[in-house]
Amino acid sequence: MFFEYPDLLWLLTVPALLVLHYLYVELSGRRPHLRVSVITPWTIRGRSFMSVLRHVPFVLRIAALVLIVIAMARPRSSQDMERVDTEGIDIILAMDVSTSMLARDLTPDRINASKDIAIEFISQRPSDRMGIVVFAGESFTQCPLTTDRATLINLMKEVQTDLIEDGTAIGNGLATAVARMKDSDAKSRVVILLTDGVNNRGEISPQMAAEIAKTYGVRVYTIGVGKEGMAPYPVMTPWGVEIQNVKVEIDEALLSEIAESTGGRYFRATDNTKLAEIYSEINKMEKARTTVDSFPVYKELFGTYALLALLALLLELLLNWFVIRRLPC
Repeated sequence: MFFEYPDLLWLLTVPALLVLHYLYVELSGRRPHLRVSVITPWTIRGRSFMSVLRHVPFVLRIAALVLIVIAMARPRSSQDMERVDTEGIDIILAMDVSTSMLARDLTPDRINASKDIAIEFISQRPSDRMGIVVFAGESFTQCPLTTDRATLINLMKEVQTDLIEDGTAIGNGLATAVARMKDSDAKSRVVILLTDGVNNRGEISPQMAAEIAKTYGVRVYTIGVGKEGMAPYPVMTPWGVEIQNVKVEIDEALLSEIAESTGGRYFRATDNTKLAEIYSEINKMEKARTTVDSFPVYKELFGTYALLALLALLLELLLNWFVIRRLPC
């Protein structure tokens, strides 16, 4: 056992001084007294158990004070040790938020299906740091690397198609994702890039972004979202929103090139089930576990001392109320 705030133990001098003062008063005979005409009732009792009992409340009070000081010093125990496994992986989810992600070949549409399955993926990896980058005509960081799953999931839920200027800047999205983890010291660094289109915007080409990722040892998994051929898409007309079939264009050759050059893989998701299977497969591949030996497990003990102090004060109160006040002296 050790104390988090050992300097507070100096307060134990207070109960020590109170004990010395109490002994001085008792031994010197300077206790409060009362003159009576006859002392027979008290001499008969002598040094009975009840007369000694009057000292018990003081003992309990001192014990409570000592226990309170110990509790304030925060006693802790670290005798227990355990082995802990941790993943040691940093993952950035780079998601396309261009308006084409509103196509309804996935349920209810591409972007909401991608968000729901990504949230499930986040929940399955509690030991990793994860972040979110979104891109369309430009790119920005929706959430930096964090282990706060609640915040990460909430920010993923807020992803939508009208966040930034429309377009598909795959190179910018990947470069931003790599920038978020270039200084990371994690054992493995991964970007999962999801898009449904062809690169048509951005200052950084996808090939250059892939080279940057390779330079920093970032592995990129690419996912193309959308069915083959045509897909239903909501189109604004003079008569309101109508669903029309539009051609699906995904640059699979480019996405495969990015993945292969960085040591990752390219996947094609044509429906919700396939997209979920892709995330599940990535989840199984990225399992670079490390083991930490002799990890100390701290146990807080202040609660025990605080409870004992409370019991001592309660017992003192009961003795004073029901016993001591009835003693003749």
